Amino acid sequence: MKRNRLVATSVASTITLALALTACSTGGGSDDNGSDEAATGDIRVWLVGSDTPDAARDYLKTTFEEENPGSTLTIEEQSWTGLVDKLTTSLSGSDSPDVVEVGNTQSAAFTSAGYFREITDEEFESYGGDDLLPAFVEAGDWEGKHYALPYYAGSRVVFYSPQITGDAPVPTTLDEYVASAKALTTDTVSGLYWPGQDWYNALPFVWENGGFIAEQGEDGTWEAGFSSEGGLAGLAQVQDLMTTASHAPKDGQETDLQVPFCEGKVAYLSAPTWIQWSIKAPEDAETPGCETTYGSDLTALPLPGKDGGTATVFGGGSNIAVASKSNNPELAVKAYAIMMSDEYQTILAENGLIPAKTSLAEKVPTDNPIAQAGVEAAMNTQVTPVSPRWADVEAQNVLQTAFTRIANGEDVKTVAEELDAKIEEILNS
Repeated sequence: MKRNRLVATSVASTITLALALTACSTGGGSDDNGSDEAATGDIRVWLVGSDTPDAARDYLKTTFEEENPGSTLTIEEQSWTGLVDKLTTSLSGSDSPDVVEVGNTQSAAFTSAGYFREITDEEFESYGGDDLLPAFVEAGDWEGKHYALPYYAGSRVVFYSPQITGDAPVPTTLDEYVASAKALTTDTVSGLYWPGQDWYNALPFVWENGGFIAEQGEDGTWEAGFSSEGGLAGLAQVQDLMTTASHAPKDGQETDLQVPFCEGKVAYLSAPTWIQWSIKAPEDAETPGCETTYGSDLTALPLPGKDGGTATVFGGGSNIAVASKSNNPELAVKAYAIMMSDEYQTILAENGLIPAKTSLAEKVPTDNPIAQAGVEAAMNTQVTPVSPRWADVEAQNVLQTAFTRIANGEDVKTVAEELDAKIEEILNS
């Protein structure tokens, strides 16, 4: 039901260059004629996929039009597939949308090129300030300034059904999780279902062991850290699980995860919280789930940390920004303020999404253990390096290729060193 919004689809070096060459400079709060008075008009808001519930959409449109008589707000739903290319074209033209949703790992490609309006310190505080999800704030910053803020998050949690795990104790540390997954593995059941190309679920192991993806030095040079001592320790655990506890294809992708789960072939499944709707779908749905079997007692836990507590996990989700070339920037800012308001964010939370503001996490339904596990996981997240070149790392399948090799049992140190060299080559080019 939900789609992965984390990969910057079809982003090559030429796209990053196009951003830099065609973007206009970030603007303030005046219209194209230099007036500070916002004209009436139609504000276009680009939302991606079906994640934003109808209740939030209705609230945004109704509230905006009531507060701005004579103006209208139109929501235009976009697809995650090809989004970066479409934004690149639209944001640089004369018919730019006014407010846009963008994947959090895609943000740097646009903030660095000047496609988003700068958010002042005063505005930042009014939108939530330190209450906003910190990893998402970082993803939307560029050179010490704010351009895109958190919209909502969706963290990975560990799904399981007691029908498969039986009386196995709930793991409380990362080592216990590894041991439990291996113990639950049989000839027909994956203790942990882990397709080889799925690198998102590998990052917590790297982080929990003290490794890192890539860090930028004072001279601006990036250093990758998969081959660091902590990185190698984490990758050793990843390979152990991939080779001894998973029956997933060694070159498989993170798609249709509900299929093996609903076949009763999976003990643990680490996946974004929205996968629950695919698992809980009726058996006769267009994309069948297992509503009355394994989905009937589906539950989840946040991935446990190395020393207990909650592990640092990859923070997936969306940011929102006002376009620099909005034809009505004053009105766009007003629409943006509604989307960042407690009222709007509460609607998102009540519909199971993790809101932009940590103080509103309590609004997520307490009777949904999966949503609650997602909230707990979201409080301890990191994101990919904030570099406009990171989209190229993803687009070139550098990580997917490396983790497929690890899943196939290749030497971890060799793979990690070659992965680091490739990441540094791209980020430093």
